[in-house]
Amino acid sequence: MSLYAHIIGESPLELWGLTSRKRLTRMLERIEIKQVIDDCALLPSDSTLLLIHSDYLYDVRVLNHLMEQKNVLFQFMVEGKEVPIAAHVQARFAIQTLHALEQGIRPESVPLQSISLNSLTNTFSKKLRKVAPAYVFPITNDNQDALEEHLYSGSYKGITDLITKWAWPIPAKWATRICATHGIKPNYVTFLGLILTIIAGVCFAKQQYLIGLLAGWCMTFLDTVDGKLARVTVTSSRFGDIFDHGIDLIHPPLWYLAWGIGLSTFQTAAWWPWSLSTTLWAIFIGYVLGRIIEGSFHQLVGRFGIYCWKPMDSYFRLITARRNPNLIVLTASVIIGRPDWGLMGVAFWTVASTAILLIRFLMALGTKKSCGEINPWLADIGTSIDRESLTARLFTRPPFTKAIQSKD
Repeated sequence: MSLYAHIIGESPLELWGLTSRKRLTRMLERIEIKQVIDDCALLPSDSTLLLIHSDYLYDVRVLNHLMEQKNVLFQFMVEGKEVPIAAHVQARFAIQTLHALEQGIRPESVPLQSISLNSLTNTFSKKLRKVAPAYVFPITNDNQDALEEHLYSGSYKGITDLITKWAWPIPAKWATRICATHGIKPNYVTFLGLILTIIAGVCFAKQQYLIGLLAGWCMTFLDTVDGKLARVTVTSSRFGDIFDHGIDLIHPPLWYLAWGIGLSTFQTAAWWPWSLSTTLWAIFIGYVLGRIIEGSFHQLVGRFGIYCWKPMDSYFRLITARRNPNLIVLTASVIIGRPDWGLMGVAFWTVASTAILLIRFLMALGTKKSCGEINPWLADIGTSIDRESLTARLFTRPPFTKAIQSKD
């Protein structure tokens, strides 16, 4: 049975450069509903129809929930009254349900089960590594800015490194705004990041560390922007995801190698606890093992990622030996005139981080063996973990949701 969609009305307000109709069309394509029709009279009799009112901003989980059920009516609380704003119906109920939704009333004599946001219980996002309740918000002049803030804050991963979490959000929002306004696609931003990645590596190898670090930090900034731009404009793609994550996966050890090439002619006090080649091998092996451990946890222990298991793992992700924390070490070493210390620092922290990850992985395996299935600590927020605790607020709270609700 084929599934079609029909978007009711057209909100004149744009969020991140997209009308509600355009945003909904892209969202529907993401969940593989590509047959969006304008005339419901042309709907095949053996099909079903997803009806969506365009005056609202929907979480994709709401659309997925609607898609998975038949003959359901989604109701939303507006000024203390439940108003039907979406539905998934069989073709024979389509016209009658459409007319009712256009008037904001429940269709008479149509056997539809009522559902709401309370029907959605899954609030943990594996991709973004955070807890975020599903939402529906009216799109109005009063909350337009707050909705854009909500979409932007919602595009951020809850568990990430300290630079991405605290240094980049505000400037990245400005850059995302510029890109969205001028129609710059996320893959263009990623490609520019790739160019900067190459420039940084070349500069490191030539011992031009300051220029290389400038290019490297700009690249890490753009690495934040492209993902946020893709999410707020609903332009993410399979190719873009592979392109972006492929660069992220490959370039860090190549940067450290280039840094070491530059150090081969660096004049120092000539005291190294181990050779330059040993240092580079320690970084490379530690980096690869760390990635293997992360992937093994995802496959063998819990499909939510090792940094989501316990709060201490989420805190550790802030400073673990990934690119941004390591860049802090390298930058500090150049500032004090000892780039060799920076590479040694990266080697030490990479080995130490990988050892910690291995210990946590083995502990998780033991826990799963003795207790069965294990869950991320984020899934326990609101039950065994206080929603108002510092840890919960630090890693999970969407900062603009309450502001939007208060406007409504």
